[in-house]
Amino acid sequence: MELHLETVALFSLKLAYESEDSSPILRDDLVMGDYQRDVFELLVRRGDVETIKLKVDECMGLALNAIGGVDTVLGRELQGLSADFSTAQTIAQLDTPLIALRDYLKAIQ
Repeated sequence: MELHLETVALFSLKLAYESEDSSPILRDDLVMGDYQRDVFELLVRRGDVETIKLKVDECMGLALNAIGGVDTVLGRELQGLSADFSTAQTIAQLDTPLIALRDYLKAIQ
C-alpha cells in the first residue's frame, strides 16, 4: 500500500508542478519529502487513516487544480475517485480506491 500512496502523490505532483521545459519530478525530489514511501509506511503501521487521507487529499487538490478543476471532465472523474477514497474508514478499505486513483492519475499524465 505504501508504494501505491507514494505513486499517487508522485503523479499528482507531476501534474501540478512538472512542465515540458523542466526536469521530471522523481521520487527523491524535495517536493516529495512529505509523501515518500517511508512516511506512508509509518502512517500505515500506525493505522493513521485520517492523516493518510489528509495527505492524499492535499495531492488531489493540487492535481485537480492542474487539470482545470471540477468543471472539466477529467476533474469530475478525479473528484469522484477522490471521494471514494475519502469514505474509507480503515486501512484495508483504502486499497481499492487508492489503486483506482493511481491508475487514473497514471492515465492522464
